[in-house]
Amino acid sequence: MASAASQMSTMQTARFRTLKEGSKPALGPVVYWMFRDQRVKDNWALIHALHHANNSNVPLAVVFNLFDHFLGANSRHLGFMLRGLRHLSHQLNHTLHIPFFLLRGEAEETVPKFLSECGASMLVTDFSPLREVRRWKEEICKKVNESLTIHEVDAHNIVPLWVASDKLEYSAKTIRAKINKKLSEYLIDFPTIEPQTTKWTITETQSIDWDDLIADVLRLVFGNRYYFICFWILIIKSSRYMLTCLFDESRKGTEVPEVNWCEPGENAAMEVLMGSKNGFLTKRLRNYSADRNNPCKPSALSGLSPYLHFGQISAQRCALEARKLRSSCPQAIDAFLEELIIRRELADNFCFYQLHYDSLQGAWEWARKTLLDHAADKREHTYSKEQLEKAQTADPLWNASQLEMVHYGKMHGFMRMYWAKKILEWTRGPEEALEISIYLNNKYELDGRDPSGYVGCMWSICGVHDQGWRERPVFGKIRYMNYAGCKRKFDVDGYIAYVKKLVGEVRKRKADNLPSQNGKAPRYL
Repeated sequence: MASAASQMSTMQTARFRTLKEGSKPALGPVVYWMFRDQRVKDNWALIHALHHANNSNVPLAVVFNLFDHFLGANSRHLGFMLRGLRHLSHQLNHTLHIPFFLLRGEAEETVPKFLSECGASMLVTDFSPLREVRRWKEEICKKVNESLTIHEVDAHNIVPLWVASDKLEYSAKTIRAKINKKLSEYLIDFPTIEPQTTKWTITETQSIDWDDLIADVLRLVFGNRYYFICFWILIIKSSRYMLTCLFDESRKGTEVPEVNWCEPGENAAMEVLMGSKNGFLTKRLRNYSADRNNPCKPSALSGLSPYLHFGQISAQRCALEARKLRSSCPQAIDAFLEELIIRRELADNFCFYQLHYDSLQGAWEWARKTLLDHAADKREHTYSKEQLEKAQTADPLWNASQLEMVHYGKMHGFMRMYWAKKILEWTRGPEEALEISIYLNNKYELDGRDPSGYVGCMWSICGVHDQGWRERPVFGKIRYMNYAGCKRKFDVDGYIAYVKKLVGEVRKRKADNLPSQNGKAPRYL
């Protein structure tokens, strides 16, 4: 295993790729546009940017562009992300002396403007396979100065996507050997990050009032402060019912409120992984392989998916820590690493090499054909998007899974498969089923808008990364799941009761957080 000292200067060149080569050497600062990997520790993109800055004796700044709307992001997603960024900016400033700048607007406008104003010589950015992010980068490459160099670093995957495979992989089986062949080269310890050597003096550092920013983004301050004060004066004497209605009508962006079970930030992520109280690897690992597919035992799961999605923890760090424990729990570790490495990187592979990763057009030919052949088959039930969103179906198990996602922000992994397959069974065709499942997943799951989420829906509905099965009505040759099968696998009634209790507790907390007589706005936490 390479030493930390050597890694600092010899990070594998294949971990980054050049999106734009500068026309001539420049002496301006290095800027790291952080997006997908929102952390200071174990971040190859930050390591790469800092290495170039220190070697060139120029300063480094980290920028983050905040969109008001990105793929339907709401209070649940934005609140978690911003609270994590607050911790991150403090750590950057006080530990590494690297300034953090928050930009607001469209990235293809704000990022080039910042680069121009500071006279940057290099832009380092995170890798993402999603279409929107790739489009932003293409536009940025066109708009920046000719002398600027742009590097894209895959700090999200352990084996960089373009190293693992140069083509669309058919299944986990076809990519597994390719990734495993490269793991010894890429699953290595991270170097210790040293503070930057040249202080940022080019522009004024930014002071961010995080409380005001979060309140503004979550739309808890309505319109302007004057309206906010008048609103409270108007309703202070109203009944509780009237207050509830007014507040529900007036708040914008809190239709999907924040959750309180998952504390944001790098430190919280490491606590979930390695904590002495209830860490996954330290306290809950032993039951993972046996219980991870049992929705009645949610604590058997790692609980890391929100942190991995927002990049608040590195998959590489999780794998490094897990491998240390393989001798004591080999079955559990192997199952965890299969999900953490192979399945996650397979999802990125699909979204990168298949531009239609969220439509029927992105399915394999056999799957498209069988779904269209059975699109007109008679359905026992047909539900609208609104009925599904409100969990108004004849299936109490499906309703429970939908309510778990809506109120808790996380549906159990096994139930996600059943949930999406029933949407295929209950809608007018595969296109509508896919559209609704992606809409609901992106809206309510804390880890929504992620390659794994898109691939999960495509697997369930379009058979992506799966094989053909016995042909049947509606599903054709797509793998089938039903209520009876779930009853054989786990305690369905127990799961429904668990979700009912969970939703009741969430609703009670929400009611307790209604605006109080002191006129303070609530926090949906």
